[in-house]
Amino acid sequence: MGNISNPDNASHRACQELLALCLNDGQWSGELLDRAIAENSGRALFSVVVERLGDLFEPRLCAVYDRLMSDVILRVAPELQSRLRKPPAECPKIPDVVNRVYVLSRITLGADVAVTSVLLDAAKRRFPRAEIVLVGPQKCYELFADDGCIYPFPGPYARGGTLADRLHASAALWLKDGIVIDTDSRLSQLGLISVCDEQDYFFFPSRSYGGEGNGRLSDLAAHWARETFGVDYARPYIAPEPAELEDAELEILRDEEEPADITVSLGVGENESKRIAGDFERALLAMLAETGASLLVDKGGGAAEAERVERALPPGARTHQGDFAPFAAQIERSKLYVGYDSAGGHVASACGVSLISIAKGFVSERMAARWRPNGTVLDGNAPDVLEQVRRQLALLAPHF
Repeated sequence: MGNISNPDNASHRACQELLALCLNDGQWSGELLDRAIAENSGRALFSVVVERLGDLFEPRLCAVYDRLMSDVILRVAPELQSRLRKPPAECPKIPDVVNRVYVLSRITLGADVAVTSVLLDAAKRRFPRAEIVLVGPQKCYELFADDGCIYPFPGPYARGGTLADRLHASAALWLKDGIVIDTDSRLSQLGLISVCDEQDYFFFPSRSYGGEGNGRLSDLAAHWARETFGVDYARPYIAPEPAELEDAELEILRDEEEPADITVSLGVGENESKRIAGDFERALLAMLAETGASLLVDKGGGAAEAERVERALPPGARTHQGDFAPFAAQIERSKLYVGYDSAGGHVASACGVSLISIAKGFVSERMAARWRPNGTVLDGNAPDVLEQVRRQLALLAPHF
């Protein structure tokens, strides 16, 4: 992947110091931990320390994370001490009768396609008579809303909230009358806070599973499903609901709703290290338009991203603005997906759509390998990314 960017905010001095100790298996003082917790009401602890410990995918750091967050909980929310999990020596026995299976969302859309959908698929096949429930935000459920076997369970999580907000959101979740498949979810603070009785709990350790190898998370989740539930070849998928339009709207939008040849997303999920600066985006979209293929470009989830897309758009390109699930349905109908590493790439990968993913901003080589979609992945740090895209388009052009 070339040089790996470091997205950490250097102004969070205490969190940076704490991270260095964590990465070196060191001991931290209570005074340092208190300072780290205080930075931006605990948000920096997640963005600088917790996310880095997970993104490195080093098995040894899982124990460091558990030790760190246990200390954090004792300081921030000591009333939750009784909910701290002590992982059992082995996986629990599958009950003879399972009427409901709760699958915890990974909260982010791309991870729910790459990981959670694999375990939803495994749950449906292993427990065909059970009610399969996706626990998580509505936006994540919308990716599977057209699957008649999947039911929603609101699991609100304050992703941008304070440290205390996030911990109490996890503690508010208690699931019963079924088994729980934890995808290494933020809902349980990566398996640290109990969300059900231990005999009903099945945890996919995504940060350590696969050891020091570079296996893709979708493949590792499928392998774990085979080991745990005896399900072969569980796979990622999406099932968004088709748009519901009145007859008059259908007539007006008939031409616009024709599948685009190429779907594009320039979204980076608020991680600017994934972007290529300068005139790259305008040049990329112009190159795609020059193929003569029809384009549909997602305008993203916020005003700043929409404005950036508008500045780069070539004449005649259609745009999508709004919820992600309808755009995912458009990706599924397209012939090629192009974009930065994002949820759209995982959707294309799951749907078997050709893709060109521009990967940049990973904090480790193993992270890049774990999140790699099926398809062409280009190093976004390379000086000739546009020329690489041009070569790939020449190879793919006969298909659109």
